[in-house]
Amino acid sequence: MNRKLTACLLILAAVLTNVAFTVLGSVFDYPDVLKKPVGEILTAFRAEQGAIVGWFTVLALSAALFAPIAIGVGRLSRSAAMRAAVPVGVAAAVVQVIGLARWPLLVPGFAADGATDDFATAHHILGTLIGETLGYALTAAWTILVLVAIGGTIAGRWFTLLGGLSAVLIAAGVVSPLEVPGVDFANFIGYVLWSGWLVAFAVVLLRVRTPELVH
Repeated sequence: MNRKLTACLLILAAVLTNVAFTVLGSVFDYPDVLKKPVGEILTAFRAEQGAIVGWFTVLALSAALFAPIAIGVGRLSRSAAMRAAVPVGVAAAVVQVIGLARWPLLVPGFAADGATDDFATAHHILGTLIGETLGYALTAAWTILVLVAIGGTIAGRWFTLLGGLSAVLIAAGVVSPLEVPGVDFANFIGYVLWSGWLVAFAVVLLRVRTPELVH
């Protein structure tokens, strides 16, 4: 995978994520709806099921793109940090797809049957534990590993600071189940900054002329 394709995937992932997140916020009050009782969540889901299923599918697709992105970015350096970053990035994609895929694959059946207990179990295990907690941790870890490997060589100090700050704020989401005040907002801001960092990363890659950035 060359730098141009990697850059295009970075931009596509950022755009799809933000569009899907924005639409789901409008039609489903996502992600705030996840804090409500499971009966209310399923009622809200049934009210806009078609749109919700469609946009969660888009969100899952955007998460899946991070597997090839991790592989493409991995070719920018032969350092130990980058060798670790590749499987971490692929794992981040996998756990987020698992968490998000429950909405188009499982929740329609739960909603039709009124299976609140089954939904609560899937919501906790697939959503909170796998998709969110592991997703936050692995996404933050991948970002830090990439910055360690190439952050100081491909752009100015701003690139490292922006990526590092977004990773720290995203990682804060790991303690969200403990209902620590301000954590959800910090996590949200982290993802906003991270989206900007992904696009900036893509622009930097498109401007680089050398075959390899770091050996």
